[in-house]
Amino acid sequence: MKLATYKDGSRDGQLVVVSRDLSTAHYATGIAARLQQVLDDWNFLSPQLQDLFDALNHGRARHAFPFDPARCMAPLPRAFQWADGTAYLNHVELVRSARNSEVPASCATDPLMYQGASDELLGPCDPVVVAREEWGIDFGAEIAVVTGDVRMGASPEQALDGVRLVMLANEVTLRNLVPPELDKGFGFVQSKPATAFSPVAVTLDELGDAWQGGRLHLPLHSSWNGRKVGICEAGADMDFHFGELIAHLCKTRNVRAGSIVGSGTVSNKAVQGSGGSMDWPKGYSCIAEKRAMETLLDGRPSTAFMKFGDTIRIEMKGRDGQSIFGAIEQEIVAAA
Repeated sequence: MKLATYKDGSRDGQLVVVSRDLSTAHYATGIAARLQQVLDDWNFLSPQLQDLFDALNHGRARHAFPFDPARCMAPLPRAFQWADGTAYLNHVELVRSARNSEVPASCATDPLMYQGASDELLGPCDPVVVAREEWGIDFGAEIAVVTGDVRMGASPEQALDGVRLVMLANEVTLRNLVPPELDKGFGFVQSKPATAFSPVAVTLDELGDAWQGGRLHLPLHSSWNGRKVGICEAGADMDFHFGELIAHLCKTRNVRAGSIVGSGTVSNKAVQGSGGSMDWPKGYSCIAEKRAMETLLDGRPSTAFMKFGDTIRIEMKGRDGQSIFGAIEQEIVAAA
């Protein structure tokens, strides 16, 4: 099934069930008012939502209405936890090699992860509000999962059983604020503003055979100012699957229902030509990677970060060509 949260003037919005083709929706009133309620009582409430989803897809839902992504908040407008990993080692290696920094050996066996802000998560069409362009505004196209309860010390296989929903994310980073924060040795705060999520979150059965081994094997499309800049395969070069990411998070603590875990920037490896030159035919899912590519090829970056008025669109389509999660479509806006 596919679930979304409509804006209703409150902090947490109103839960709606969305049809498979994203054309119609139906309020989940009478079953659950908020998505967090469903996650807290998944085994009891999700079958009822599934029945409504089936009725909606067969035209039997009495109070269906046209689905409008612009009315959506994030599926979970505020979450108990937002933890973003780096499941794609190519992203780490690419960005660090451009600045002559070695990747720690432990990264090959243990994923990087940081704890992000989860008190405000943006809807798919909400603007990205930033005070200054010179902070280095960058988008970050990712996959994310929403969990149920996962106990402390769970194995990757056990942790994978805790995945309830999948969605897309735009993890915005203010790149020029990153170095001074990391130099302090205590991680990201100011350089990671609010993250945005796709209009709908979907259950694993909606992904079919594209979901295998905790990875989503479909291309993720990124368009910057209307120009396609990335069609990166989300499954191919994902070194740590979502079970491993969740297990990393719950090594020393319980993970509770309503936690969101991100994959990190979706990234594909370079292809080496016959003359030894490097190329990235799938493009990029964040500008930092593009600048790293330019540095490796030309000795310096030439692509600037985002400006006020720029737009970013992030979307994933199934093998039938239909949008699965709906699109994240945001504009960079100056803070008032």
